Amino acid sequence: MKILVFVKQVPETDEVRLDPRTGTLNRDSVPSIMNPYDAYAVETALQLRETHGGTVHAITMGPGQATAVLKEALAMGCDEAHLLSDRAFSGADSLATGYTLAKAAEKIGGYDLLLFGKCASDAETAQTGPIVAELLDLPQVTLVDAVTLQDGWAVCRRDLGAQFQTVKVRLPALLAVTSQINRPRY
Repeated sequence: MKILVFVKQVPETDEVRLDPRTGTLNRDSVPSIMNPYDAYAVETALQLRETHGGTVHAITMGPGQATAVLKEALAMGCDEAHLLSDRAFSGADSLATGYTLAKAAEKIGGYDLLLFGKCASDAETAQTGPIVAELLDLPQVTLVDAVTLQDGWAVCRRDLGAQFQTVKVRLPALLAVTSQINRPRY
């Protein structure tokens, strides 16, 4: 099984400052961390690998300093890390980010499962994972708080707030997980 898990470097606090000249996030003004929701996706990938075998590839898009989140993913237990970095990516919106991540998934190829955190804590749009799924023509399940793999299928429980929903999708698929799915390892 080949699992691609997507991680994002985000500001550690809510005190985000924008560059008044470019309108983009001034990452130098605030310390950065791995998006907390993505840590749950990494842990999910690692647990699935432990049960089913295979490899886990961590992927991020960002400036050179984003290698910090890839190092963290590797320290957690990921097998490989991929940094997508280019000045052209600066200030990318969800669609441009989704397109770039989808192209990376195509280039890596041979995947069975793509995992995202439910959203990024800096913007909370929850659009990037679904955009990647659409561009790769993959089934997607969002708000996943439990998953098992059975004979080429992912059986997912979705937390819809007042109720739960069970969804079964054929692999390859994309899942966006919530913080209720597990507790990330150090």
